[in-house]
Amino acid sequence: MSSDGDVVSCGAVRNTDTYFSLRIASVFVVLVCATSGTLFPVLARRSKWLHVPKSVFDFAKYFGSGVIIATAFIHLLAPGLEALASPCLSPGWAEYPYALALCLLSIFSIFILELIAFRWGTARLEKIGLRHDPHGHYTGSHAAHGPEGAQTPPKESGSSSSDIEQQREHPHPHHHGHLPHLDDSAAAQIVGIAILEFGVLLHSVLIGLTLAVDEGFKILFVVIVFHQTFEGLGLGSRLAFIPLAPRHNYVPVVAALVYGLSTPLGIAAGLAVRTRYAPGSAAASLVSGVLDSLSAGILIYTGLVELLAHEFLFNKEMMNASNGRLAYALGTMLLGCGVMALLGKWA
Repeated sequence: MSSDGDVVSCGAVRNTDTYFSLRIASVFVVLVCATSGTLFPVLARRSKWLHVPKSVFDFAKYFGSGVIIATAFIHLLAPGLEALASPCLSPGWAEYPYALALCLLSIFSIFILELIAFRWGTARLEKIGLRHDPHGHYTGSHAAHGPEGAQTPPKESGSSSSDIEQQREHPHPHHHGHLPHLDDSAAAQIVGIAILEFGVLLHSVLIGLTLAVDEGFKILFVVIVFHQTFEGLGLGSRLAFIPLAPRHNYVPVVAALVYGLSTPLGIAAGLAVRTRYAPGSAAASLVSGVLDSLSAGILIYTGLVELLAHEFLFNKEMMNASNGRLAYALGTMLLGCGVMALLGKWA
């Protein structure tokens, strides 16, 4: 049970005005760095005069995957556990690992929502005689699931038993090789990116709020600049390759701009309420702990399923790649994970 002194300490507002001008400048510095990191892959891929090698995009994609996964565990789940274990909260919060439970709830909620979306989208495509692979890989009339989806079945003159079974289920099979990117497929990928960005945005707003009032501002400021730039690079590399119809080409740009604005808005909000906001109070600990835990679940699911599994296990190109290329992709991903995990020492 906390003493009266502890209660007062938990609710006290002790934010100083140190580095106030630099805190204001951080709004614009973080805005430029985060937005540039996110927009660069999107604009570079569309540019006719800026010829960026595919290897650069690959590096950003795999590096970003590692960044996102490390962010989930080191920068979200760990702070969520710490916040919900705060002595300022009622003793009941210490009787159960609520942060882990919320993270688990978030993972399964995202999984169920995505499962429903894929089933609905696949059913719509089948009504018009097309097959959709929810992993994003098109294989003609065959849409494989799981690791088998990374293997292309051999073409034979006769029909195999599986082909006959498919013909029974679908009287009008289509053998178009690689199907064009369909609106439903694009919508599914947009949903996946939206889920990823939603989790990242919650985290970005919270760290912006922390930066505005934290006493150890200088170190945290430098770390967050790198943090938001790397995280933006990972997000931007995903946004750059969403298959969209020309009329929807604005979506990746808007998503990049929203990400770039998230942390500066958090900083601005923190500066506006710094005379009333107590970072260690029960309310602040509860809000940040719950949001961090939920965001961690979103990024864990997205990072492990949408990024790792789809880029490696369910990707035919990667499964058939040389050992050298596979080692490069894994090494790049581990580098991103390691760098972001190291930044967790300071932020």
